[in-house]
Amino acid sequence: MAQQFSSLTDAQPVAGEILDSAAILEARRDLAACFRMAAALGMGEGICNHFSAMVPGRDDLFLVNPYGWAFEEITASSLLICDLHGRVLAGDGVPEATAFHIHARLHLRKSGARAAFHTHMPHATALTMTAGDPLLWAGQTSLKFYGRTAVDEHYNGLALDSAEGDRIASAMGDADIVFLRHHGVIVTAPTIAEAWDDLYFLERAAEVQLKAMGSGRKVLSVDPDVAARTAAQMREEDPESARRHLISVRRRLEREAPAYAD
Repeated sequence: MAQQFSSLTDAQPVAGEILDSAAILEARRDLAACFRMAAALGMGEGICNHFSAMVPGRDDLFLVNPYGWAFEEITASSLLICDLHGRVLAGDGVPEATAFHIHARLHLRKSGARAAFHTHMPHATALTMTAGDPLLWAGQTSLKFYGRTAVDEHYNGLALDSAEGDRIASAMGDADIVFLRHHGVIVTAPTIAEAWDDLYFLERAAEVQLKAMGSGRKVLSVDPDVAARTAAQMREEDPESARRHLISVRRRLEREAPAYAD
């Protein structure tokens, strides 16, 4: 049965200082920055698609965008805090239904998925529509994801109940990124910064691969041993590189669209 969402109209004992802490405000700003930059780079799709992140210090609450808001409209204060049962504990509105059913189950079932970003960004989504493995491991950028991806081969329409969220989580297994056939991609990570970094570079990897595929010439894959070694080198640097990447995004937004932090 589809989840019914509800907002808590009365103040809760946990809702004051805890849900308005400095750490939560910073997480709100980080996540809002990701929405704004995703919009600027053409990764959004109307009022669809969703990013979420676990509330700092909590394993039962997560931040997510409200239904009806485009990525370029999101601010730190517009983000909702929801529990894993569909209750909105902070913020105006409710999450889009598929956002809840996918993200709540991913956060519940994947301990390392502190952040989960789902998009229909055009280049990566285009690869979900082609036969075979989405990534051909032909470009250096793609090697960041070597050994970290899964493919959900079974398109079942919209995720309108928790069973579909569970099915997607099972298809993802231990992977960090899943290509959803005919649909889009989901990136999960232990931090908002790492989710953003992976999302950005996944779309870039897909873009250059599609250009190579469209050239009419044979696409050459990297030797698997070299690919695995390069991936390991990249993973060592990923957390710090991702942190700096998101800081640079926030610097740009502070110049161009400072209202994201409101």
